[in-house]
Amino acid sequence: MVESETDQNLSKYTDVKDGRVANGDSKDHPSAGVVASSLQEKSLVPASQHLNGAPDRSSVSKQLEANGGTVPDPERGAYSIKADFEQAIELTGYGRFHYILLAICGLVSTSEEMDVISMSFILPSAQCDLDLNTQSKGWLNSIIFIGMMLGAYAWGSVADSLGRKKVLIVISIMNALCIVASSFSQTFEVFMVFRFLNGVALGGSGPVIWPYFAEFQPKSKRGSMLSFMAAFWTIGNLLVAGLAWLIIPTGIGIHTPAFTYNSWRIFLLVCSIPSFIVAALLLYLPESPKFLLSQGKFEEALSIFRGIYVTNTGKPKEHYPVRELLIDDELRAELEAVTKPIKNKYKRMLYDILDNSKQVFMSPILKFTAISITINFTFHIGYYGLMMWFPELFNRFDEFTRAHPGVEDAGVCQVTDYVVGMGSHSQSGVCSSTIPSTVFMESLITVAAALPANVIAVLGMDRLGRKFFLVFSTMAAGACSASMYFVTNKHQNLAVSAVFSGVISMGNASLDCLITEVFPTNLRATGVAISMVAARLGGIIGNVVIATLLDLYCPAPTFIVAVLLAGGGLMCLFLPNTTRTALS
Repeated sequence: MVESETDQNLSKYTDVKDGRVANGDSKDHPSAGVVASSLQEKSLVPASQHLNGAPDRSSVSKQLEANGGTVPDPERGAYSIKADFEQAIELTGYGRFHYILLAICGLVSTSEEMDVISMSFILPSAQCDLDLNTQSKGWLNSIIFIGMMLGAYAWGSVADSLGRKKVLIVISIMNALCIVASSFSQTFEVFMVFRFLNGVALGGSGPVIWPYFAEFQPKSKRGSMLSFMAAFWTIGNLLVAGLAWLIIPTGIGIHTPAFTYNSWRIFLLVCSIPSFIVAALLLYLPESPKFLLSQGKFEEALSIFRGIYVTNTGKPKEHYPVRELLIDDELRAELEAVTKPIKNKYKRMLYDILDNSKQVFMSPILKFTAISITINFTFHIGYYGLMMWFPELFNRFDEFTRAHPGVEDAGVCQVTDYVVGMGSHSQSGVCSSTIPSTVFMESLITVAAALPANVIAVLGMDRLGRKFFLVFSTMAAGACSASMYFVTNKHQNLAVSAVFSGVISMGNASLDCLITEVFPTNLRATGVAISMVAARLGGIIGNVVIATLLDLYCPAPTFIVAVLLAGGGLMCLFLPNTTRTALS
């Protein structure tokens, strides 16, 4: 094979000559060269394993022994092997670092979900302050998704060019500031502007945090840990529902003729706190080693592996056994692209954004992109289209019950007809921002129902697989959506809403795992971002369409959502199985 310029530039990391490891000192590690040379010359680690998962330390040891090699004592720092990314991350161990990473990345997901779903609790309370009707409520729910749709594409591409960590810190700060500004907004128009900017910031959170977190996980634990992180969405839902229950009904705040800062605005201000905390905590985490490898920064990646090893094991960094990192054909192609002559980093960033965007719509990635767009679009029409309207539905049931104390049975459509025709949403109705605490309690019960579902997903994601959970959950959620038309009282509505919340959360965890894993490293954030664009578009359409149809033709939304959820979920059968496989 002819050695390319990229090969020469990277030879210090990939070549083993004269019985020495290129980036290690043979005097300090006398057996390092023997082990690395044995792996290379005797082909103990086949190329197919480099691509599809490297053997663990015990299998390497057995191969060395079988071929006459010696296995030095790893406790003395003499054990040295040549490894690809999967083996390198496996050999760091699994422990304290990964749990700290889970906590911080989980808080990112928590803050994101709090900011998105908080609007559903504000709508009934802010309808008088901002002069809202059903349609304007739908647009307030949707405007954040419009911002997220634009932000997802831009931030995801930037993260594939400049790195995951930097982008996460910037968007966390921007997100927090926009929430604070929106809480001070006194008019519907200004509030909409800041919610849009809030969405632009939030748009980068999902497409970046999921690749970032996944790229620290060994393949044996990646599915369960991604499912674990998805559970933080449920924690976000619980926090926002609990805070809404504690703050909004109190009526606290400042009221003057020129300025109002009431309880729902204070609730928004409190919801911004996790984003500020996240921005500070992210400073203590390293950049993704997988991203650094794709940029040709081998020494930095090895340094991070050593740091993870020290944190997990408590042993000196010199004991970390990996001294060299393998370059497979796919990584070599990425490195050649990185070395293309581009004058400055801004032009490089723009070039990378355009090039990554083009690649995700070219074969063979095009198939993955098309399917992930379809699934995310249909799934999030149901997820956000119904989840964000549950508090509004609970409030409508409560309003109907107060007006008809002797009537026990009433369906969703009967309740809606009353509220629109003669209640608070009618032209002659008197606006009321007083929301009974039972509405918040019912919302809290609904989101709490997702907790056991998340536990099941964590325990079973790496056993039963992503596709199983996604198909099961979307079919079950579709059935729940259709059955909402047949409920006859508020208690049945609460039960169906709780089951829907549980199964849709399980589906969300499996979808996040599958979409994160299906794209290669150099396109992962871009691919996830484009999928998220489709998800946000689904959220927009779901909220606007449901808001319109709920008042005009009530039966339609529940059945539309049912068909889209079930049909979209089945599309995952056309994607490859990523369960317990190496990240490409």
